[in-house]
Amino acid sequence: MAVFKTIQKIVVRMPNWLGDCVMGTPVLQDLRDHFPHAKITVMCQSNVAGLLTHDPHIDAILSYKRPNGWIHRKEHRDVIEPIKREQFDLGILLTNSFSSAWWFWKAGVKQRIGFAGNLRSWLLTEAVPFPKNLQTQHLVDTYKNLLDPLGIPHSNTFPHLYVTEQERAHARELLVRCGWDPQKYCLIGVNPGAAYGSAKCWLPDRFTELTKKLLEDPRVFVVFFGDAAGTPLVNGICESFPERVLNLAGKTNLRELISLVALCEGFLTNDSGPMHIAAALGTPLVALFGSTSDVKTGPYGSGPKCVIHKHVECSPCYKRVCPIDFRCMKRIEVDEVYEAIQRVRQHKC
Repeated sequence: MAVFKTIQKIVVRMPNWLGDCVMGTPVLQDLRDHFPHAKITVMCQSNVAGLLTHDPHIDAILSYKRPNGWIHRKEHRDVIEPIKREQFDLGILLTNSFSSAWWFWKAGVKQRIGFAGNLRSWLLTEAVPFPKNLQTQHLVDTYKNLLDPLGIPHSNTFPHLYVTEQERAHARELLVRCGWDPQKYCLIGVNPGAAYGSAKCWLPDRFTELTKKLLEDPRVFVVFFGDAAGTPLVNGICESFPERVLNLAGKTNLRELISLVALCEGFLTNDSGPMHIAAALGTPLVALFGSTSDVKTGPYGSGPKCVIHKHVECSPCYKRVCPIDFRCMKRIEVDEVYEAIQRVRQHKC
């Protein structure tokens, strides 16, 4: 462990998925607390880099475009060269891929910590075994296990994202232009999609019914979110709502999404990247789970939240599409979701 006392430059390879990247942010805070004078760089794919903008625990973001397989050697060199130039003393891999370990090894990162497996242990100076309770431990805590070789004790740090006042102001301006009056309306955000597949998603008609119920309160304004792939789903849900419903699916970049979610007084979502964004921002949150595990990847944060998961006999299955009757999501009723939203808005969860 003595070798780690001279660390001056650290690179952290962040996960590729939005939610996983958010869940990796406590590692950055713990590293900063332990190495207050080191230069900490995060390395991530360009699609998630915006999550880490303004994070006070890091000094630089090294973003890259994912190489298209192993046959494109130049694309791999383009990833490796910026790492090599920095001459990092320490690299921590939150990813489990062979390629990410190979990049660090090829770039000459002196000390390389990551989980063993995928035939990559020989590329690491510290191959950390997966925890025995991997299936019953939250992913945030699993990532923190990678700090064990550094002598960093497990902390109570939460995922966190950072939004500037200017970003909040721009988000407010966008909403006002679209009919929201902050003096008149409570803002409820809804994210009905999920990147991994339809098995993670509550039924569209129930999102529609839930929205109708929310709008019975004249003080409620609902804003829907979604990426480009989820736009048709959101369009179908929103088509029957002419007033007090704003459809922003496919119309925001990542920083705008974060800023808008930060303004919401309640947020309803499936297990998804936006769920973890809301949790990291402390936005009052209701999360719906079916095919995945709320124990491993549930919302992790200090803000008010409620998880609804029926724990049917076949859940979690981790399938992209339900092969049977979708019982995990069909058993979640509109009324219980509505009541959960009211509870988190009143901070009673």
